[in-house]
Amino acid sequence: MTKLKNDTCLRALLRQPTEYTPVWVMRQAGRYLPEYNQTRERAGDFMSLCKNPDLATEVTLQPLARFPLDAAILFSDILTIPDAMGMGLYFSAGEGPKFERPLHNEWEIRDLIVPDPNVHLRYVMDAVSQIRKALNNEVPLIGFAGSPFTLACYMVEGGSSQDFAKIKTMLYQRPELLHHILDVNARAVTAYLNAQIEAGAQIVMIYDSWGGALSHAAYHEFSLPYMEQIVSGLIRERDGATIPSIVFTKGGGLWLESIAAIGCDSIGLDWTIDIGQARARVGDKVSLQGNLDPAVLFSNPEVVRAEVGKVLASYGKGSGHVFNLGHGISQFTPPDNAAAMVAAVHELSKPYHS
Repeated sequence: MTKLKNDTCLRALLRQPTEYTPVWVMRQAGRYLPEYNQTRERAGDFMSLCKNPDLATEVTLQPLARFPLDAAILFSDILTIPDAMGMGLYFSAGEGPKFERPLHNEWEIRDLIVPDPNVHLRYVMDAVSQIRKALNNEVPLIGFAGSPFTLACYMVEGGSSQDFAKIKTMLYQRPELLHHILDVNARAVTAYLNAQIEAGAQIVMIYDSWGGALSHAAYHEFSLPYMEQIVSGLIRERDGATIPSIVFTKGGGLWLESIAAIGCDSIGLDWTIDIGQARARVGDKVSLQGNLDPAVLFSNPEVVRAEVGKVLASYGKGSGHVFNLGHGISQFTPPDNAAAMVAAVHELSKPYHS
């Protein structure tokens, strides 16, 4: 096993002692960086960038060249799985992701199959391998996937949604159809994340971006059990190292105890919950990741530093905290403010680990 030069993020996720609180940022390789926008322009469009391992490697490494981050995250998209199922993913300017062939008919749902990640998503595995090699064991590489329910939202709605009317109609009128989609998605995500681990990912994260749109009962029937199924099927060790898993349900602050019970190593928190209260609720079951409001980064370095200090103070002393935003970084974020956040986390967290 080749040792990481900086394994602080790995150790924090596993609640092992660290010298400071590690930090990385959701969507850290993205549109707020001018160098990313230049690479995307060369690629032609977003999916061409995702499907080119050389360019995906380039943009994954860009934020690490600029900021002393404690982890890299694979540059990709959560919708690669339904795209590999033949649904025809495309991106409309200003409108986000859309599918040419959303799930409208029962036969389409019954015909869904789990794609082979090493065949239909080979470009992702090639990118993971290439990024891991390029990182040269400096920091760990995070792989990721969307949750079964979040993927189902896009697959049924055909794109983003304000009210989730189509999928919620299915949920209440034809729950067996939604369960079928979710079961296929769960098997697909498990295979996809395990393939990423085999290709070199050292941490994996499940993005349940739309789980918070569900009622309490529906979340526990249509989202959480399928994430538990994935977590239980993940490769737990590779090359002598533990592979931590992170589950992030946006809007999931009500259900922390339930999430902590599914076997994941860490829970990602959005910015609507106090991280100290979250820590008190989950105890030593899991580590916590988060949870600065991304809008703080629209302010100035002094405000950023003060708000970082509040999150660190709320979590308090000891390990088990990976600093992050409560959601993805905005494309309108000044890079200097992101730099101020990373510097503040590294500096201000040290007294909490002494």
